[in-house]
Amino acid sequence: MSSSELAAGSPATTPAASFSPMTRSGRWAEAGLLVLSLALGLGGYALTALNRSGSSPAQLLPIAGVVVVITALVHLWVRRTAPWTDPTLLPIAVALNGIGLAMIQRLDLSYERLGEAHGFSVRQAMWTGLGVLLFCLVLLMRDYRLLRRWDRWAMAGGLVFLVLPFVPGLGTEIYGARIWIHVGPMSFQPAELTKVLLAIFFASFLVANRDNLALAGRRILGLNLPRARHLVPLLVVWGVSIAVLVLQRDLGSSLLLFGLFVVTLFVATDRPSWLIIGAALFAPAAWFAATHLTHVQQRFSAWLDAMDPEVYNAPGGSWQLVTGLFGMASGGLLGTGWGQGYPNLVTFANSDFIVASLGEELGLTGTLALLMLYLILVQRGLRTAMHLRDGFGKLLAVGLSFTIALQVFVVVGGVTRLIPLTGLTTPFLAYGGSSLIANWIILALLVRLSDAARRPVTSAPRIIDTAELPSSIRRAVLDAETATSAKETKAEPATGTSSASGPQASQDDQPTTIVKGARP
Repeated sequence: MSSSELAAGSPATTPAASFSPMTRSGRWAEAGLLVLSLALGLGGYALTALNRSGSSPAQLLPIAGVVVVITALVHLWVRRTAPWTDPTLLPIAVALNGIGLAMIQRLDLSYERLGEAHGFSVRQAMWTGLGVLLFCLVLLMRDYRLLRRWDRWAMAGGLVFLVLPFVPGLGTEIYGARIWIHVGPMSFQPAELTKVLLAIFFASFLVANRDNLALAGRRILGLNLPRARHLVPLLVVWGVSIAVLVLQRDLGSSLLLFGLFVVTLFVATDRPSWLIIGAALFAPAAWFAATHLTHVQQRFSAWLDAMDPEVYNAPGGSWQLVTGLFGMASGGLLGTGWGQGYPNLVTFANSDFIVASLGEELGLTGTLALLMLYLILVQRGLRTAMHLRDGFGKLLAVGLSFTIALQVFVVVGGVTRLIPLTGLTTPFLAYGGSSLIANWIILALLVRLSDAARRPVTSAPRIIDTAELPSSIRRAVLDAETATSAKETKAEPATGTSSASGPQASQDDQPTTIVKGARP
């Protein structure tokens, strides 16, 4: 299926063609997968204590009891509010979050032995609780299409969150990037919520304007380039992303913001030229940042010349990256085991380099298993997009899935020296409250979208919103509806009231198609 069919809704994705009444919602499968997910997180926590002290932690049973109860309540809440959602979405998030908490707790034990009591795991557990609460609250929204009414508010909120770090007394520069705000004793990264809000706005905007953006312009070197005036939305988002890159010195958020819009635009229009134009716009900006911005320049130098002694020993050099690489190499195929490695030797081992920490103790096998969980999560999100019946839902599901996929690629690529380090966090795994909350909100939206996609089709009339159809198809639908109305008007005097009986009555009992927005 092409991306235009994915965005616009082709005959292959209509309810009658794609779905048959389902007899199972998958909730019992979800319950079984949740048991396995809990075993992964709690098992890592218990094995860490066993390998380091020779005995299980005294608080294992109370912690396990609390975690099991909370997970059971969330599962029951999903049964009630989104009974037809994909049964793998919630278990994958629980597994990743649990493994991340276990590793953060394991690193806390190493820090405590060195006399550094941070309590990162306790704070991460609190952020997890808040994220799960917001997950449940988002599921109270029964119809995701209500978000289209708030698209402008989503855009305004996203832009406000982007500029908050520049407010005097609120924003703080940490390690060369100005992406944090401090409110009392708490710090927060507002760009994490920006990606959720802008994903909603991009989906709504592109559904309403994809006709103009898909119009063919000139054909150059085999590419159908858009008309100049239709480049304005892309240039606006490009300008915002460049401002984030230059002013906040945050390559990761800039790449995520611009990539989200370009990919959603490509899916909405089915024009590969948008991908090429987007890459052509972002590449020079990244080159400028790598050659003129000190913070970004250091990251590019550490990436290109990681083994150079001067770069290795320089402040902000490649020491962190090289140490993480050697840590993962020491893990080998099966890893050193929970609590038996030395991941604490790497700075930010519980956040930026948590993938390297897990790679050392779980090995290549464990790392690939984690990547497989992310792959399944993204695949289920894209599958949801294919099965949804409206353009807004399709684009929103694609945008949210791409957000997770790009974050994982950028983080894992940076840790393994495939690309420069960017500062993005690994979804659900890494330490960080703002990222964790944003990802639980993304999961809630995917759950709501999946519930709508997998819900059995009833005999209710199918509603077509002509505002979401391409102009040529919309005109044909309206003309056909007008012609049908004219025929019925002419037939009424001849048939009288007798048309309500016989074969005509049996036809009226069948599901019909209602064209929303058609001419009377």
